[in-house]
Amino acid sequence: MRTGLLFMLIGLIIFCCWTTQQTSRIKKAEWLIGTWENKTSRGSVYETWTKTGDNEFSGKSYILKDKDSVIFETIRLVQQQGGLFYIPTVKNQNDGLPVRFALQAISDSVLVFENAQHDFPQIISYTRISADSLVAEISGTKNGEERKQTFPMKRVK
Repeated sequence: MRTGLLFMLIGLIIFCCWTTQQTSRIKKAEWLIGTWENKTSRGSVYETWTKTGDNEFSGKSYILKDKDSVIFETIRLVQQQGGLFYIPTVKNQNDGLPVRFALQAISDSVLVFENAQHDFPQIISYTRISADSLVAEISGTKNGEERKQTFPMKRVK
């Protein structure tokens, strides 16, 4: 009887540690929360992140046109099934369906997600430079060529 209770207690401790570790992954990404601006020659592109629950953030990329937001991408950052997933839905791409990128690396200042099966990009990363700046990057192979696009961003909110 004591052996069974001991195994149950050990199992509960392991489960609690695992749950804490899983939650801490999304907590390490909380520095994304806010509104970020990437100034380009054609105007500013914004990316806004909000916390929608303990295990999910919601993001959107948009431009401002005549004081209206024109959204071209929505993103879910979700802690589920033992992993952290970056799930964008891009207007006029992938038949309007979301694409799932799995977390490959995480630290207090870096997030790297990958989907090797996606046409382009295969890798999406965010690197925090300071409290008010970050660099988003998409990279991978397209038409047999290595490609990379970087998006330096400053916090506006």
